[in-house]
Amino acid sequence: MPLTDLTLDECLAYRPHLPEPADLDAFWHRTLAEAGPAVERPALTPVPNGLTLVDTYALTVPGFGGHPVHGRLHLPAGADRPLGCVVEYLGYGRGAGLPHENLTYACAGYAHLVMDTRGQGWSAAPGRTHDPAPQLAGAVPGFLTRGLDHPDDYYYRRVYTDAVRFLAAARTLPQVDPARIAVTGISQGGGISLAVAALTDGPLAGVLPDVPFLCDFPRGVRTAPQPPFTEIAEYLRLHRDRTTRAFATLAYFDAALLATRIQAPALFSIAMMDPICPPSGCFAAYHAHPGEKALRVYEFNGHEGGGEVHLAAKLAWLRERIG
Repeated sequence: MPLTDLTLDECLAYRPHLPEPADLDAFWHRTLAEAGPAVERPALTPVPNGLTLVDTYALTVPGFGGHPVHGRLHLPAGADRPLGCVVEYLGYGRGAGLPHENLTYACAGYAHLVMDTRGQGWSAAPGRTHDPAPQLAGAVPGFLTRGLDHPDDYYYRRVYTDAVRFLAAARTLPQVDPARIAVTGISQGGGISLAVAALTDGPLAGVLPDVPFLCDFPRGVRTAPQPPFTEIAEYLRLHRDRTTRAFATLAYFDAALLATRIQAPALFSIAMMDPICPPSGCFAAYHAHPGEKALRVYEFNGHEGGGEVHLAAKLAWLRERIG
């Protein structure tokens, strides 16, 4: 697999100027305020998973517009005290899946919450999270161009709000120690985790984005040879007069720009031969993070990144910070 982007040395030096909307903070303050009052403790419904060492529960959290956002909580069986917690956001097109999937964090002793991304993928009980917002005309297939004409209408305004609310709900659960919560995700989930770490008001023990998507839109749209960034390129190929407006909207949701607001320590992973999330954009987010951070680079990997090798590094990083 060849390099599709800058070399490692060039990425280490890459610090793009991403124009920041003058009302970026005001936009997100208004957006999150409009989501409603603080999240109350969600009810947990046991979900049979066929396992003896992990207990699984379904939960529903009111997200953007009060829309129900479904998720899943995995716990080590018989846990009797508040645990360190990993909140995970999913990759593009994925749903929370089956109850016996994705159990590593619970097996490592953590409470593990997985948010089902609105409108994407599929999930078993409690069901798929739907996106009831109207689909505006002009979008191309996929999610990246839905509502792209205006930040108030953009799809990821709803997703980021859901994700912040999901983290807030995690802090209310008696099974979770609110001082020991980290957020993570791969690809789209990595970009969402960066946005959540930037936008949340409460304490956060860490953020662990893997090959993060939604970073440095101006370069990603012009560089990535494979979807989903290509959805925006296709949209602009069809709507030749909307380039300036589209990138003005995307600036409000650029995880590389929002990363400048993150205070939690971070562990990034970046793959140098990634054709989906160009490494330059991932490095833009890494460089923008102003605080304690660590980086694992996988020089000869594509979008799979570090895979299970990096998962072991994440578990070691989490043990140092949340036990």
